[in-house]
Amino acid sequence: MTSQSAEQSSSTNTWRNRIIGIVAVIVALVVAYFILASFIPRWWAQRIATMSGHGSFAKGIWSGLGLGFFCTVIPLFLLMGVVTVWRRRGGRFLAGCAAVLALVLALPNLMTLTIVWGGSSAAHAGERVLDVQAPGFRGASLIGAIVAAVLFLLALFLRMRGRWRTRHAGRHRKDSSAPPPPAQPADMERNG
Repeated sequence: MTSQSAEQSSSTNTWRNRIIGIVAVIVALVVAYFILASFIPRWWAQRIATMSGHGSFAKGIWSGLGLGFFCTVIPLFLLMGVVTVWRRRGGRFLAGCAAVLALVLALPNLMTLTIVWGGSSAAHAGERVLDVQAPGFRGASLIGAIVAAVLFLLALFLRMRGRWRTRHAGRHRKDSSAPPPPAQPADMERNG
């Protein structure tokens, strides 16, 4: 009886500690979200304004196209690589690293989305900064992301079609290399 109560107490303590840990992580994430939500949109808009030459329409468009395209296409292809290496030996580690890298490379687009879709005062301040000091950036960033997504979908389609053709050709070779079925007695009478 004593060993059962000790095991039960140990199990209860373990679960209690897990629950406390999960709640602490959730609270920390919520606090971090509110801090970053008031900081990131303003900071990112100022970085974009600096990159875009403080009011240059052409630089705003080119920087938007570049960030929108590259910060979409590279993470998407990395994620496609994650899917292909997941089941290989050591693939889970590589897949995890590639997924983290994809998230890091997508951060510029995600930070731009905090400005565009955000409803906070920081997001509105970021919109004003982009309107004045980086005109054309938001629209060009969207166009770059759309072009990258279309290119990725085209590459994915070609890859899937190639796999389908390979499988189909393998089945066809297997069917053609199989010996013909034995002649039926009715067939022998017709031929003979």
